[in-house]
Amino acid sequence: MNFVLGGADWREVGGRDGLAETCWELSPRPALAHSPACWPLRCSLVTLYIMARCWAALAGRWLRSPDAAQALFLGLPKGGRSFSSHPSSPETVQEGGSPSSADPLYYTEEHQALRASLRKIIDKEINPFVDKWEEERCFPAHHIFKILGQAGFLGVNKAKKYGGQNLELSHQIAVVEELGNITGLGIAMAIIVQTDMATPALERFGAEELKQQFLVPSIAGDFVACLGVSEPGAGSDVASIKTKAVLKGDDYIINGSKMWTTSGSQADWMCLLANTSAGPPHFNKSLFCLPMNLAGIHVSKNIEKLGMWASDTVQVFFEDVRVPRKFLIGEEGQGFQYQMLQFQEERMSSTALVLSPLTNIIHQTIEYARNRIIFNKPLLDSQVVHFRLAELATELELLRSLLYRTVAQYMRGLDATKLVSMSKLKAGRLSREVTDSCLQYWGAMGYTDKALVSRLFRDLRLTSIGAGADEVMLSVICKYMDTLPKSKSTK
Repeated sequence: MNFVLGGADWREVGGRDGLAETCWELSPRPALAHSPACWPLRCSLVTLYIMARCWAALAGRWLRSPDAAQALFLGLPKGGRSFSSHPSSPETVQEGGSPSSADPLYYTEEHQALRASLRKIIDKEINPFVDKWEEERCFPAHHIFKILGQAGFLGVNKAKKYGGQNLELSHQIAVVEELGNITGLGIAMAIIVQTDMATPALERFGAEELKQQFLVPSIAGDFVACLGVSEPGAGSDVASIKTKAVLKGDDYIINGSKMWTTSGSQADWMCLLANTSAGPPHFNKSLFCLPMNLAGIHVSKNIEKLGMWASDTVQVFFEDVRVPRKFLIGEEGQGFQYQMLQFQEERMSSTALVLSPLTNIIHQTIEYARNRIIFNKPLLDSQVVHFRLAELATELELLRSLLYRTVAQYMRGLDATKLVSMSKLKAGRLSREVTDSCLQYWGAMGYTDKALVSRLFRDLRLTSIGAGADEVMLSVICKYMDTLPKSKSTK
């Protein structure tokens, strides 16, 4: 169907299941269309078309819903999105399609209530003490986790029989977004290790007895968990880990070490990945629940890092550590696959974690530049400044949309690996871009260690390294694009 408007064709394109998903595109009209003789016909067609669409809209309102009527009238899919000027605030979170549909993520009143409740805890129990914990290079994990556990924030999408709230992944993503309002992101990172890195495989594949012993107290905040995957010679290349767990009788004997262990000096147990056979590297690994008080476990001093100061990070050594066979998570030899599944949720959470701090620092930079007078005018009046901030805000909203689409696809049970990798890649690169640009506009004030912009500059640099470096994300994306070399290069 075509109709004439203003010397051009509006051509019907696409569309599935009726008018609700029909859209229109503009195509040039021959010069004859501009002839006065065509005007009456054009006006009549336009009038008829508008009347038809209005009746369709009214019919949609009566037969289906207001959303459907809007879709019919505008030619847009159902659930058109509205946008927020302050997406980091729980009261004004973006809205979109249902998580169970192909539309992007939709934050309901339930999501907003979760964020508002968590924000109260952050403002009262965490942020007032962040500066102190940053100086001490450690925060009291058991104290904070108990508060969060009692409020239900350590098991948002975990089953109720283990103390969780049994909500969807979208609710956990909303919680992680709110955790980004903690002014020391090392604390937020430690919380995510507990909820999205150390416990998902245990809940999915662990035996019931194992869940009662480790998962239940972790959700309640009685236990602090850590993740044992990276090693001195194996970070993003998980298949290259060297730590071994050899079965002898009813126990595994573990030898090796783990590096960059978040919360390692405070943890009650570790979700440990180790080699349990000499087979292919993707099928010789297993996951274990490893109590951190076992004989033969040695923990190093806290590692001084560029950022994430409030989070303790250590190296852990295993010397003939004997762990019962029943502490194996799932099946022997499936640990690599289990860990890859955990990586998916870890990477989505890593992306969600940057949204609030980047939003906040853009807003703070705007206010600082508005009040900072330089050469007799506000810094914000310089076109290079306000244009750059507009570019950064645009990039941030694109990242938000990509993440919401990724989560929605993952929740539908589809393979979201490419989108997960894309959003994680973009999160790391945009974090560097935003914090670097904003720090520049703060000048010498931004170079002080107490300034939030400098803390975010340090903390968010990890996003391009942890949970899979940028280069690993690029390799995954290229694999899905079928652009990786298919044969080894010849010398």
